[in-house]
Amino acid sequence: MRRSRYLWLAAPLLLALLLLPASSVYYHSTAGEGCARCHEIRESFDLWRESTHRSVSCSQCHGDSLTTDAAFHLSNARRLVKHLRGDVPEQIRIKGLDMVRMLDRCKACHRQEFADWQAGPHSSAFSRIFLDQKQNHQRLLMDDCLRCHGSYYEGGIRQLVVPLDTRGPWRLIDTAWANAPVIPCFACHQVHRHGEPLAKPAHARPRPATGEEILRPSLALFDRRELEHVPALDLPLPAMQDGSRTVRMSPDPRQALCYQCHAPLATRQVGSGDDRTGTGVHEGISCLACHQKHMQTTRASCATCHPRLSNCGLDVEKMDTTFRSSTSEHNIHFVKCADCHTKGVPKRPERLHTD
Repeated sequence: MRRSRYLWLAAPLLLALLLLPASSVYYHSTAGEGCARCHEIRESFDLWRESTHRSVSCSQCHGDSLTTDAAFHLSNARRLVKHLRGDVPEQIRIKGLDMVRMLDRCKACHRQEFADWQAGPHSSAFSRIFLDQKQNHQRLLMDDCLRCHGSYYEGGIRQLVVPLDTRGPWRLIDTAWANAPVIPCFACHQVHRHGEPLAKPAHARPRPATGEEILRPSLALFDRRELEHVPALDLPLPAMQDGSRTVRMSPDPRQALCYQCHAPLATRQVGSGDDRTGTGVHEGISCLACHQKHMQTTRASCATCHPRLSNCGLDVEKMDTTFRSSTSEHNIHFVKCADCHTKGVPKRPERLHTD
């Protein structure tokens, strides 16, 4: 009697284990169509089939029945319970922490891009940004901080950090987000976005190449209020002002994404707010002409455009600017020739003589 009781208790678990490989076979045999048949994700599925990632299966990014991550299956079990109760959302949205877990799957294919991003400031963790003593003493934390630093966080600033004052000490309430990146891949890239997969050119091209693609279809801003990605081409470039003068802007559409966070005040004045619009000798140059797109480093960016010696006969990387030292009074974004040549800009020499 006791043995039969144990068999009855083990039967549901055994049945569930047998269903795991069956569901996996079903998924692969339907080329992913099985996901859309069982879940309310037809819209996302159709977008994926036309996207640059259409050769990547759903399970490679979202996991499947054979995934070894226990949290993944627990999350799916919760969704199943809600589904059976009829608690089905109007639109299926990936949860914030599920998105964080997906980053390792981005890394599997985009290794160099992931390494660059991880080495740069955009990969900073929630604990580093929201528990920054100097910043929090100067400015009061608010919900708008999450617009750039935490666009995938599902709550408000009151659910994340206490206390909300400039005295501190501060701590994270939602500790599950402590090591999560504030600007993950999906903050700037829409995976389910119409476009062609990037193909390797038949013949190697010299760099820089005039035919090289600049803007990928996936480049988009995730708006945490609308829970939607806005394509970079639909984002406006601000008409910046330097006093009463209109600043000449680069036509590079990618920098419209940069301006969503590195934005000026409502006056649109250069250098206001968190703006870095180039003026002076660098007016009209795109952000990405100097900043690497994932790492944001500017090392060796001068050498891309300048020879070793400037018109003055000096090494441009050794001039008194913030490129050489962050303590310099001459910000590299706004530096003008007259900032150093206070008595007048000398004429360009006909020939530079160097030893």
